[in-house]
Amino acid sequence: RRKLRADVAAAFPSLSADQLTELIPNKEELNVIKIYSHKGEPVTVYTNHKNPILFEMERALYPTVYTLWLYPDLLPAFSTWPPVLQKLAGGADLMLPGVVVPSSGFPQVEQGTLCAVTLLGNRSPVAVGLATMSTAEMLAAGMKGKGFAVLHTYMDHLWEYGDKSYPPTLAPLVTDSAEKESTEDEEETEGKEPGSSSTDPLQEVDVGDLSLKETLMGKEEVSENRAAETAQDGSTEVQQEAEDSRTPQEQMDALFHQCFFHALKCKVKKSELPLLTSTFLRSHMFSCCPAGQQLDIKKSSYKKFSKFLQCMQQQKILQVKELNKGVESIVEVDWKHPDVRAFAVPEGFASASAAQDSKSEEREQGYHAPEIIPLYGVSTKVMPLFQESGHKKGSILSSSEVRNIIINYVKTNELVDETNKNFVKVNAILCDCLLDKSEQDEISNLKWDDLLSRCLERLQPLHQVTFYGQEPIVRKGNIEPIDITIAQRSSNKKVTIIKNLELYGLDPQCVANILQQKVQASATIAPVPGVKDRVQVQIQGNQIHHLAKMLLEEYQLPRKYIQGLEKAPKLGRKK
Repeated sequence: RRKLRADVAAAFPSLSADQLTELIPNKEELNVIKIYSHKGEPVTVYTNHKNPILFEMERALYPTVYTLWLYPDLLPAFSTWPPVLQKLAGGADLMLPGVVVPSSGFPQVEQGTLCAVTLLGNRSPVAVGLATMSTAEMLAAGMKGKGFAVLHTYMDHLWEYGDKSYPPTLAPLVTDSAEKESTEDEEETEGKEPGSSSTDPLQEVDVGDLSLKETLMGKEEVSENRAAETAQDGSTEVQQEAEDSRTPQEQMDALFHQCFFHALKCKVKKSELPLLTSTFLRSHMFSCCPAGQQLDIKKSSYKKFSKFLQCMQQQKILQVKELNKGVESIVEVDWKHPDVRAFAVPEGFASASAAQDSKSEEREQGYHAPEIIPLYGVSTKVMPLFQESGHKKGSILSSSEVRNIIINYVKTNELVDETNKNFVKVNAILCDCLLDKSEQDEISNLKWDDLLSRCLERLQPLHQVTFYGQEPIVRKGNIEPIDITIAQRSSNKKVTIIKNLELYGLDPQCVANILQQKVQASATIAPVPGVKDRVQVQIQGNQIHHLAKMLLEEYQLPRKYIQGLEKAPKLGRKK
């Protein structure tokens, strides 16, 4: 414990002695848990009051979100938009286009500096990550590329080890200089007369439109316009005061209703049902929360999310059932309900959701399953059989062409058995080409099916792949199926591994991202051992049911090209 306190003091020198004692108490129980990341890396977790406070990877200490909520200024912080939280919780890193540039500028950090990620309008960190470049490099790159390698987020598995509390609402810090500037600007604005002009050209630009209107329209019209504007401003102020007059509890209730209807209207699809209520809240409702606001069920009149859903169920908007013991799911949604239909998506979200829908449609329409045709190459062994038809070694034929060549050869050489036309007499060429040495003295007749299958077996296997809008490609051998396997990891955890996606024109990274969003589990890309230029997708848990639905129904791939679907977990209620 003393060594841990010394390590924490060295890693986070900004912590005072009292804060160190509060974080790592002398007498209270401090537990140490060893877990493994989705990559199989060992992680040591330190818990206090049943909440993980620190975790250690490769001899480096990192604070959890629970610790950062107590000490929000422990790490340099960068802000992002609330909808980005869903991506981070799903395992994505924070890209620079998603980082909000504050007016006061970024904190100065170097590459590899440990940083906190906050949501716009709230100082409570929701993620911990390492900066992939310095502040100067971020700005020089035009705020493009990966900004932070995320290690831990609010709503991930490490957070679930604790009491699963929500981030507290902490107002952003306002610097003294910024306050002084704003007060000075207000004083200057109040001190100016409406018709006064300024010698500063920048100030002339700010009030140029107003002074020009005064000159052209005359003072009377301007005074009338100003009176109208004052009346409009007064009405908006009255509306704002009416909204602000609501209690915080009423405001939180209204926010929950807004995010609920927004999620039902724009996020949830019928194909996702039944949908876990926890997933609905975390993945759909949180992403619909406006910037600067935070959903907190404890601050609402409902106190529990299950009670909120019960009220919605009483209004016959949706139906919730307990499919597994202690786990509730949304099983039915009435999208024709008047309240759902009447809900208008906020302007800022409307364009974003439309763009997201168009992207998903493009993605779904963009992939077409390739056309795969098995082909055969004439080998040395069977070359005498195909010489009569004018084919040489290496000639490429389809199965129907092979069949026609064999039939023509048999008929030309009058090899059909006269007593039984289902049999073909074996001549010297057929004997050399299709029979093994041990069979040559024993077999004198072959059935048609046996003749054709023996011939196909002795030809060189090839296959032709035609991707949508591209020229056909001929490859050697039979096409490898998409291989799905289940592997066991430490602590009896299972992972699903998918290989050979590239052969069917599927981007492994894209498949990993889609699966990650669908099943809310961590997905990674790794090179296939012993194979060049191939990668495999690895995702936590047995996800074969989701994979089968995606590959067979969405991507329309034939089942014969997918191997391992039989390893799907058996559906049934656990006893």
